[in-house]
Amino acid sequence: MRAIRNPLAPLLLALLLAGCGGGGGGDAVTAPAPAPIVVEKPATHAEAARFLTQATFGPVDADIDRVMAVGYAAWIDEQMALPASAHRATWEAADRAIKAAAPSSGAGPNQVFDAFWKQAVTGPDQLRGRVAYALSQTFVISMVDGTVEDNPRAVADWLDMLGTKGLGSYRGLLEAVSLHPMMGIYLSHLRNQKSMSRTGRVPDENYAREVMQLFSIGLVELNEDGSARSAGGQPVATYTQADVSGLANVFTGWSWACPDWPDNRCFSTGSANGNSDPDRSFKPMMGYPQYHSTDAKSFLGTTIAEKTSADPAGSLQTALDTLAAHPNVGPFIGRQLIQRLVTSNPSPAYVRAVAQAFANNGAGVRGDMKAVVKAVLMHPEARQMSATSGKLREPVLRLAAYLRAFPHSSDTGNWRVGNTDNAATSLGQTPLRSPSVFNFYRPGYVAPGTQSADQGLVAPEMQITHETSAAGWVNFMRANITSGVGASNGTVNGVVLNRRDIRPDFSAELALAGDASALVERVAGRLTYSAGAELKTEITAAVGSIAIPALNTAGSNQAAVDTARRNRVNAAILLVLGSPEFQVQQ
Repeated sequence: MRAIRNPLAPLLLALLLAGCGGGGGGDAVTAPAPAPIVVEKPATHAEAARFLTQATFGPVDADIDRVMAVGYAAWIDEQMALPASAHRATWEAADRAIKAAAPSSGAGPNQVFDAFWKQAVTGPDQLRGRVAYALSQTFVISMVDGTVEDNPRAVADWLDMLGTKGLGSYRGLLEAVSLHPMMGIYLSHLRNQKSMSRTGRVPDENYAREVMQLFSIGLVELNEDGSARSAGGQPVATYTQADVSGLANVFTGWSWACPDWPDNRCFSTGSANGNSDPDRSFKPMMGYPQYHSTDAKSFLGTTIAEKTSADPAGSLQTALDTLAAHPNVGPFIGRQLIQRLVTSNPSPAYVRAVAQAFANNGAGVRGDMKAVVKAVLMHPEARQMSATSGKLREPVLRLAAYLRAFPHSSDTGNWRVGNTDNAATSLGQTPLRSPSVFNFYRPGYVAPGTQSADQGLVAPEMQITHETSAAGWVNFMRANITSGVGASNGTVNGVVLNRRDIRPDFSAELALAGDASALVERVAGRLTYSAGAELKTEITAAVGSIAIPALNTAGSNQAAVDTARRNRVNAAILLVLGSPEFQVQQ
């Protein structure tokens, strides 16, 4: 079987499937009329499943039936109207349960991962969760940072914030990101202070730089279609060091929420006179005038005049308004959402359509993220599968799709997947644990020495894909299919269960195990929407080679029969999971 003989086969195919990117360089761009938004219903279950692969953590029968019944746009509207799953509430419930059993203990980072997986696998608000996960890879905080990891309740709240603000206004999202204490800790603008000539102190510039480079406008000026604007044959930079320094002054004086604000001790520790807000780790930071710069602040063509009294809130409003109004934001943020949800190399026309939706949601509103997400998912390039569409499916999304494709239940109810950092024995990727603010992979990553690189195509997920992770995926999933997923020794009603927490139900597949062709047809249908006859024939032959003994009249070999049937199911699922048709989201 190719899935075992050549574990890198899916990666090679992914590069061939990546769509064409590009776009011209000059300032003047004649924009053709945008392609019409697709509004029709899917014609087949496969089309509905493909849409749901982009819009959810994995298609399931109920969602496929709903999309078939109401169509793409109505399903999106229904999803956006659903209340958001509460990761912090899930973490807090786990914390109470742990402390009830061991008062000196409590929930930690693993319970953040549990909350993520519980929502990803079982949450009804699938679109919101998938968008929040996509945004978590643009607006990055990471529990690789020890101080962030020490505040897991606040990290769970960060996911909630991305889920709610991520389908609101971009301007509101940018403010929530900028004032969240976990971002303040991660990019070091919490307790950032104004300059002091006597000591030579200058404001920390970390967040000022990254809020422009990564969260809003990028490094170079863009045309509406995402192509770089040029002058004299060179890309035009969006900002200079002077812009960074000017914006850094805006992010001075911000620190913990505190009942005794603006007491100096609140700025330093979040407490004054022994009082502290127990929710300070996730409440929006507050502006402390005594630590905020009153100097003139110039950035991106805007100047906040020198003031006699500090006004941190006013400075922040002007700065965020300026960033959100920048013409780069639509194509810059829009292209990354396309990459995370649909395809690695969107055409200029696709980026332009999404940027136009960002600029105007149809009612004159700029930065409506609901309109942006809808434009990403409804564009004809998203809805029409071709040889130039698609992306390599990252490990977290592969596991989520598997867990949703077949019924799984959690013994503890906590979905204890745990840390999956290790590429050799696990996923090589854990939600909210990217190695840096630049995410697990860069949007513009080009895989060296590949055909896609020769064609000028990007393949972001290839940055964490290599021989170790490809083989690790197959080995990890072989164990998961056989034994279940996640941590062992969970406690249920005071009883320690010596087995993995997340258990599969393959009863429907076991019922078909006697017919290898029917079994493979079902498994391929659960996991892919593009498996062709050649793949299914190849896997069917491998599955059929696993002999199922005839049950003897006494029934004494029932265990051997059951084992053989389960081995057929395991093999069928593993071989599809290792195939290009599953590992590539086309």
